[in-house]
Amino acid sequence: MRLKQPTVGPIVGFTDSEHSRVWFRGSLEIIEPDYYQRCFGVLRFRSKGQAVWQKIIYNKMSPNFDMTAVFVIEGLNQETAYEYQVGWLTLDTELELFSKLPDDIFIWPNEIFTFTSGSSNPNEDRSYITGSCRYLLRIFGLNIFDDRGDKIFESIDQQASEKPINGIIMMGDQIYADDLNLVSPDKYIKEFFERYRLAFSQPSIRRIMSKYPTYMILDDHEIEDNWPKRAESVDLKVLYPSAIHAYQVYQASHSPLFQRKSGRIIGTPTKLWYTFDDGCANWFIMDTRTERDIVDDARKIISENQLKEFTHWLLKKPEEIKFVVSSVPFFPDLLSESDDKWSFFNNQRDIILKFIKDNSIKNIFFVSGDVHCSFCCAIRIGDIKVHQIVSSSFFWPYPHMSAGDFNLADLKVNSINLAVNVITELYTEDNFARIDASFDNRKVIVSFFDRKGEPLGNPAMLEVV
Repeated sequence: MRLKQPTVGPIVGFTDSEHSRVWFRGSLEIIEPDYYQRCFGVLRFRSKGQAVWQKIIYNKMSPNFDMTAVFVIEGLNQETAYEYQVGWLTLDTELELFSKLPDDIFIWPNEIFTFTSGSSNPNEDRSYITGSCRYLLRIFGLNIFDDRGDKIFESIDQQASEKPINGIIMMGDQIYADDLNLVSPDKYIKEFFERYRLAFSQPSIRRIMSKYPTYMILDDHEIEDNWPKRAESVDLKVLYPSAIHAYQVYQASHSPLFQRKSGRIIGTPTKLWYTFDDGCANWFIMDTRTERDIVDDARKIISENQLKEFTHWLLKKPEEIKFVVSSVPFFPDLLSESDDKWSFFNNQRDIILKFIKDNSIKNIFFVSGDVHCSFCCAIRIGDIKVHQIVSSSFFWPYPHMSAGDFNLADLKVNSINLAVNVITELYTEDNFARIDASFDNRKVIVSFFDRKGEPLGNPAMLEVV
């Protein structure tokens, strides 16, 4: 049986010291109007350099999930390089029977992919690429700017091959479903699926996601610009369910959100935020978009439950290096459009900063995108320094933000003005950030690179205390 290459993917998702998740897509083959061919995916893996493959992992690919599936690879050794192959085919059978086929019956696609497992050693150095906002203008079936929108991932791949990384964090606006807000925005599930297929199928982003664990969280453009500011009742019935279902299929399904069992993910998520640990890097990936309450007397950017779990997470790791991903910057404040940022929900920001101060929680690094520029800054509240790393955009073909768009002087917290210490220049061009963390060496190094991979300014040395 000859297997076909994935139509989208593969994507290496959540990977720790003993397991990894790999996602890819097959294809919908309709036989007649109400009947489609059943589609099955398979994966095999082995330690790099070994000749013998491990037993094949099977899964069914359903049209409910746009013919995608997640394959859970278990029994890994930490910080070990692995090879894997994937493929799919259509067959009129059941998954239980399909999974009993002999392993040697398949003829695999030629391509062999690689990934490296994570580390459970809390003192192990870690390196991650971060960024957000990859714009691909697609109107009336035309794809414009697509080459430039993929170029930066070629640069990331080249750098990572020379100086290895442990993962990639994509912090929102992985798609722009609202094309310039007014022109042909996506509304139905079929449109969202098609947009994701286009965005994730380009060669360079496809290549890096096939070998580096990639973690994603949404922002507004996966739904609609500044969501839910302009949401109407019909949007909550049609647009939002379509957007979130497509997001779960293409971005959340390979994340730590889901439990795993017998080589597959199980369950239905009740939230979109999540956490994971890798070596000395501890990550809390916030959902600052779908839990918003913008009513004046009850403003919240995250739910009470997320806030509670976040503060519990901080307490469990008072000394460790903590990276907190917020798709919109925690600080500094913008001088306009403030109703979409943390400043509009200042009460919750005050609660978080007060909690950090009262509990003497050190080594917190907020990591954000959204604002189409990049820089590092910090505030000091009592004896505690809190850092902010902003990394955006992967690709934005229009004017970028500049220093004049921000209040880079102070931040008002509980009626007190905190001084904002700007650590780097503010880079107003497409870029990505590289974060190198070392707990033993007591430092986090942040470096910014332009679309061609050239460094922007000098790396920022952020202290770990």
